Amino acid sequence: MTNNILIEDQYKRTSLFEKENVNYLVHVLKRFNTVPKINNIQIITSTSVPNVFKIVPNKSIIIGELYLRNPVLALVYLRYGIEWQLWYKALENKKDDIALCDVAAFEVTRIFYQLLPKEDKEKLQNLDYFLINLIKNDSTIDVDFLLKSKELQAFHGLTSDNKVFKESWKPIVENLAKPTEYLLMAGGDFRLNIDEVELLNKYGCRPFPRPDAFTFASSTATSVSNFAFDKTDKTRSILIKNSLKNGFETSTTDFSELLKTNFRKIFKLNEACEIIFSPSGTDSSLQIAAITQIITDKEITHVLVASDETGSGVPAALKGCHFENNTALNFPITKGEQMEGFRDVDLIKIPFRDEKGQLKSTEALDKEVFTAISDTNKLGRHVVLHVMDHSKLGYQSPSKKMMQDLNSIKDLSMQVIIDAAQLRLDPSDIQNYLKNGYIVSITGSKFFTGPPYSGALIFPERVSKLIDCVKSKLPKGLVQYFNASDWPTSWICSKNLSDGFNYGSYMRWNAAMVEMERYFKTPILYRNMGIEMFCNFVEDSINDAPFLQPVYSAVTRANTYNNKEFGIRNMRTIFPFFILKNEDPLTVDQVKKLYKLLNSDISQHFEGTPIETFRLAAQKCHIGQAVNVKYTNGVQSAVLRISLGARVISESWVNRDISLFFRNIESQLDQITVIIKKIELILNNPELLD
Repeated sequence: MTNNILIEDQYKRTSLFEKENVNYLVHVLKRFNTVPKINNIQIITSTSVPNVFKIVPNKSIIIGELYLRNPVLALVYLRYGIEWQLWYKALENKKDDIALCDVAAFEVTRIFYQLLPKEDKEKLQNLDYFLINLIKNDSTIDVDFLLKSKELQAFHGLTSDNKVFKESWKPIVENLAKPTEYLLMAGGDFRLNIDEVELLNKYGCRPFPRPDAFTFASSTATSVSNFAFDKTDKTRSILIKNSLKNGFETSTTDFSELLKTNFRKIFKLNEACEIIFSPSGTDSSLQIAAITQIITDKEITHVLVASDETGSGVPAALKGCHFENNTALNFPITKGEQMEGFRDVDLIKIPFRDEKGQLKSTEALDKEVFTAISDTNKLGRHVVLHVMDHSKLGYQSPSKKMMQDLNSIKDLSMQVIIDAAQLRLDPSDIQNYLKNGYIVSITGSKFFTGPPYSGALIFPERVSKLIDCVKSKLPKGLVQYFNASDWPTSWICSKNLSDGFNYGSYMRWNAAMVEMERYFKTPILYRNMGIEMFCNFVEDSINDAPFLQPVYSAVTRANTYNNKEFGIRNMRTIFPFFILKNEDPLTVDQVKKLYKLLNSDISQHFEGTPIETFRLAAQKCHIGQAVNVKYTNGVQSAVLRISLGARVISESWVNRDISLFFRNIESQLDQITVIIKKIELILNNPELLD
């Protein structure tokens, strides 16, 4: 075929590249970055046959210029072609099994189409193309139809007498014939769903990279990085190949165990420490609640420290109640109802703040916690103490001294849980907690900026052995939440849970560990200096802005910079602040509105303004979402948060270049300045908050 050009080498001054079209073309090409990268597969455009779409197995994809006139159309077809090539490579060129490639590529492309923004789908609405029509009518499409489709076979020109979809392929297609961005939002609940316009979830982020946003939202959730996305996408390709070669169940079990092994290596943990992955931090709380029910015959009391700054669903989970209206395994349930098999428990909430919204002192919190435990123990009940090590606003409680004072309580039946969901800890901190016999609850999606909803529990050896000896089964209601494969194989208690694997949870953890590994590859000296630079600048910037009022202070912080031992646990890395207008705090609704405006391009409201203002309005700024806090006069308001995330450090450490590292840190400090300026811009245009 003549007049073929590699797509990267083509840039003709056609109407496609006219001024009004370039921005849209850029928009589409950004999404192309989520398409798998496959070695030695060329994408070639054809001018001589403008309506051609052809897959040359293991070599190239040829696409006619007619497709390129509609970038979204080209994007969908190329997504199909590249996925087909990926599965063909995984089959190791077994032409008798090409039917699998047709089925898997269609399934992936169908989901890819569903995840396109509404604006892009409208570009395809009136087109008459075979693949687009097939996707639009996907409700009537089944595997048998795809196996017999001559049109799909015509794309690659290969024929096979094998028209049977093998039984061994089914779990592979069901779990892995999905775009990576879909897997990163699968196996959670409704909170991971994205809207069809901005493609943002409840937490203001995406399951694929969003490099155009300035992002310092690690106290809540962060869009996955390009680096972690590419690594996880490559992992999916490897898993497809391994599953076809060694079987789905074996490959998936090996992958799950590899993730746990890698986590132990990253944090230098004893191999005897068991790890349970879960869809979210709240799901981890449910696991704690369930385990507690089977390891003691006593009545149970959970003492929840920082109840006002932990996950909103945690209190319900600890009581064995549903905390959303669907589960990670996609079971519809009713929020607030108690699950089958849980017996009633007591829950003592100990908030950080008093009724007037003032932060309690360390001494007052310690006394409240100690009294709650002492009084509960006198009743002969089993205590589960939930210690907070970095709350939503960056606080810790109770103190180390109070934990030592608990030794004075006689015959104390208690298990300590460390709520380290923010994971603003060094490996030594986790090791010390485990040595004390504490269970540590973490996520990979806060400080380490993995995709939202990656929870885990780390069990010290002696607790794991205790659970290993338990013959009772976990509460029956857990079958709607967890698979038996999520739990240690030696534990008898979990054998009654569901079959299957939560690939969404695994893939999110894979991405999170990619971030952990590259963070710890930064030399500790530069890592700590970078943390100091960033945190000092953020604190000073908030203090210098007359329309911002920090929530923290040197007096009220549970931990300060005065600690002699440097460690991320001993530093403030979350910076919450009130937003003031005419010296009064914004209302809760106004803060939430401002948060969304910050995270959006609002330049349409500033047409005709100076270019600096227009660009400032257009910049998307993602920071920690609103947390309700009373202002000093007792008026209900809410705070937003700018937070240090691991990527501030790891993305600055490039080519082991020290000068470049500090320059990259400084460029992120410039982004902080832009965020604060955009807050001021919104405040100066109060009609935006109406």
